[in-house]
Amino acid sequence: MTAMQTNSTPAVVFTALAGVAIVAVIFYGASRKRKHALSPQQWKVFFTEDGRLRDGGIRLLKRVRSGGVGPRIRAEVWPFLLGVYNFNSTKDERDAVRTQNRKEYEKLRRQCRKLIKKSNESTSANEFLSSQDRSPEAESSDYPSIVSLEGDDYVNVSNADASLLDTDFIESPEVIQTVPSDDDQEDNNPMKTNKDSAEGLEVIQTAPPEDVQEDNNPMKTTKDSAEGPEVIQTAPPDDVQEDDSPVKTAKEPLQEKVPSKPPTNEDFSTWQRIIRLDALRANADWMSHYPSQAAVSDSVARRTAEAVGLEDYGHLEAGRIFHAARLVAILEAYALYDPEIGYCQGMSDLLSPIVSIISEDHEAFWCFVGFMKKARQNFRLDEVGIRRQLELVAKIIKYKDAHLFKHLEKLQAEDCFFVYRMVVVLFRRELTFEQTICLWEVMWADQAAVRAGIGISAWNKVRKRAPPTEDLLLYAIAASVLQRRKLIIEKYSSMDEIIRECNSMSGQLDVLKLLDDAHNLVITLHDKI
Repeated sequence: MTAMQTNSTPAVVFTALAGVAIVAVIFYGASRKRKHALSPQQWKVFFTEDGRLRDGGIRLLKRVRSGGVGPRIRAEVWPFLLGVYNFNSTKDERDAVRTQNRKEYEKLRRQCRKLIKKSNESTSANEFLSSQDRSPEAESSDYPSIVSLEGDDYVNVSNADASLLDTDFIESPEVIQTVPSDDDQEDNNPMKTNKDSAEGLEVIQTAPPEDVQEDNNPMKTTKDSAEGPEVIQTAPPDDVQEDDSPVKTAKEPLQEKVPSKPPTNEDFSTWQRIIRLDALRANADWMSHYPSQAAVSDSVARRTAEAVGLEDYGHLEAGRIFHAARLVAILEAYALYDPEIGYCQGMSDLLSPIVSIISEDHEAFWCFVGFMKKARQNFRLDEVGIRRQLELVAKIIKYKDAHLFKHLEKLQAEDCFFVYRMVVVLFRRELTFEQTICLWEVMWADQAAVRAGIGISAWNKVRKRAPPTEDLLLYAIAASVLQRRKLIIEKYSSMDEIIRECNSMSGQLDVLKLLDDAHNLVITLHDKI
């Protein structure tokens, strides 16, 4: 009996230790749960009677940085984080700017339709001239197709390939002026008055930002990597903002360059074609989080799609069709707003989460403009912005883990090109929808603090005193690599293997631990770097 009790003692101890370990894991996981996301009630308290944020927005930024934004009020808070609304603006001032922003967006959409019409008229004329050389039988069968395209009904051109997409919506300018209509949108957002106000024109409408540059490089792809096809630099324009553009720059960063001119029809047609293809491929993971945005009728979705010339969408459900059409409208407008960048693959990945949350196109557009003030450097043809960011990631890794960096040098991977995709689309491919939002909101809060000139002293008791930084994303990318240091050092012997490892991170990252590690890196290295 005694022997049996003695033999059972180790088993009991082991079981007890295992229980402690499980509890410890649960506790540790719970300790990293996102704490106290900003609620609608707290959001209201932040404002004075005239609708001005108290203390210049410091409390708001602290709360967002530590807990994020509640799903119900994201559409109201994001314009502040992205610089559309000034933290010191009153409600009346934001209302006035919101009205102006709507007009500016609609003017851009009208310009889009004019370019579309010119392009299609040119295409129709060329097709008509070429038909003169055909036989009477051929002429009688092809010419009516051109006539029908110019009529009132949208015509799908016999399963045309991607190269013909830009000729398939001549009539779209006449269908809907802006996409989508307000009546078709989600209407359950609380506190709509705050959402519908703005004072950010002074902040946002300084674009294109100071890093705009001329680049006569023709259509060019990024480096040949696994990520390359996803970030093809398809927008070749060396043009700058057109003279009568509704958006003028405050700092006039382009004055020393060649006199501005509008993008050519060829430029715009190239952007159009790729925008439509990318819009149809947009990730649908947002639909489960915002079902009311996806709950549109099939007729509304198709009418909106036809208005922007979208086709080949028969395999998609109505919510995805509607979402794709909104992406097309906003991305076309942005291409005219910032023709130096135009459109490049990957930009739809950045816009899609914004569109899924903000129901009105003009508001989503200006939030995207605010987002792109920092992110646009990822899409420059000379890749100066990308190289700078990769160099910073490499520097963080080198300072934090010299042994790992030496291994990367041995593999000729010290340029950190293996995180290229993470940099370009800001972790969108590696994280789920909610994880992406979690990371972006914290990143936006940091950038907003820097933009507002909020000093380090204001953050003393937040995130272990990590100061706000415009490069939080890069610290997070470096953290994701450092988390895999042992695997990289012990098992990987080539750059390709590391690239495959980075690509396989999708769905495998703990975004809260990633943010904790990133902030720890900021604390340790910010002053050095």
